[in-house]
Amino acid sequence: MQVKLGLKMAIIAMLVVMLQIGLWSIHDQVRQRQRLQQEVIAEIADSAAAEQTLIGPLLLLEYPERVQEASQDGQPPREHTVLRRQVFSLDALTIDGSVSVETRQRSIYRTNLFRATLALQGTMALPARLGLDDAQARQAQLDKARAFVLLGVSDLRGIGNSPTLQVNGRSLAFQTGHRGALESPAIHAELGPVDLNRAQEFTLQLPLELLGSQRLAIAPTADLTQVALQSAWPHPSFQGRFLPARRDIGADGFSAQWQVSHLARDFGQTLRAGLSRSHNETLEVQFANPVNIYSLSERAMKYGILFIVLSFAAFFLIETLQRRAIHPMQYLLVGLALAIFFLLLLALSERIAFGAAYAISAAACVLLIGSYLGAMLGNRGQGFGLAGGIASLYGILYGILLSEDNALLMGSLLLFGALTALMLGTRHIDWYALGAARPAAKESRHEQ
Repeated sequence: MQVKLGLKMAIIAMLVVMLQIGLWSIHDQVRQRQRLQQEVIAEIADSAAAEQTLIGPLLLLEYPERVQEASQDGQPPREHTVLRRQVFSLDALTIDGSVSVETRQRSIYRTNLFRATLALQGTMALPARLGLDDAQARQAQLDKARAFVLLGVSDLRGIGNSPTLQVNGRSLAFQTGHRGALESPAIHAELGPVDLNRAQEFTLQLPLELLGSQRLAIAPTADLTQVALQSAWPHPSFQGRFLPARRDIGADGFSAQWQVSHLARDFGQTLRAGLSRSHNETLEVQFANPVNIYSLSERAMKYGILFIVLSFAAFFLIETLQRRAIHPMQYLLVGLALAIFFLLLLALSERIAFGAAYAISAAACVLLIGSYLGAMLGNRGQGFGLAGGIASLYGILYGILLSEDNALLMGSLLLFGALTALMLGTRHIDWYALGAARPAAKESRHEQ
């Protein structure tokens, strides 16, 4: 009998491995659906506008400078003229804006686009001769300088209006191009010749309408950058290096304010903010959906094997303690019902809200398993009692999914509780005697 008990345990272990392979297949399906979603989001961004990063406005100065080049063979140095470019930050920049969010759908996949209406105002003062000493000023031909206002926009297709820049009361039109001053896409407006031998002051105003996908980032290039945004979107995610100084989030939307000093940011990095996420010297708002069904499904599946092991452990205890034979095929069918829950969850959550999909999938599997166990054990109350335990596991798992920060703690407590219950339930069992004394179910019925 000891051999039979050991063989049964080996068969159960083999069934667990088989079901784990099935869970891996479902997990692979989750990954594939997630990749499809990302492809659809990229396609929508390609046809509308991608994530947006604003850099500036900035002041670009171009001026000729005489440079002496040392010559060889004892010849006198040669002098030639090069074009110098210098980028200057504004002294102060204020950005006020409102953002509306709309959902675009292709097939069953959705993504969010935002439309930002922004008002940019800035001031700047340049000292005479740019603060250069006499020798440097003689080399630089500052009276021939030309000035430009630059604005970096990571996806120029998102500019919804034809923005007109107001500088000291003058109206200037923008052209595309960064004039070699930025590495990301940009637009520029030419201020024309400016004599830098005397001090200059600039006051800028710019209305801007901007379309983008999911994320709006602003690089705080000014010496003092103040940003105020408001939106009816109730699920903002504030990212980047600079978080809001004040924010208010409610069911009717959010408002947030940032204030960033030049002492807190790296000017060189802000100029490269639109290149990649690694250059994140920005303040950001993400308008992504609050629930990522694929991430939640993937996290839920990590506990799939625990559901199966705990259920099989309960069946094995019933089988050994109550002398009730349970066929390996019955173990397998219950395990398949537990595994199919995750496939149902994935399929339904793509169509309806995740919470509703979870409730429907869990209820369907619990009712199926309860009915089957009641018939299998010949005791409906015991069958639905075991199903109630499985329902409790589903409830605990949902709590784990909702509380991402406490997921490790709650998962650890669940494992510890399950192990505790198993050890307490089997602490008086003499496994050697149990294996030797266990009768075969078919023989007992035949003797009757």
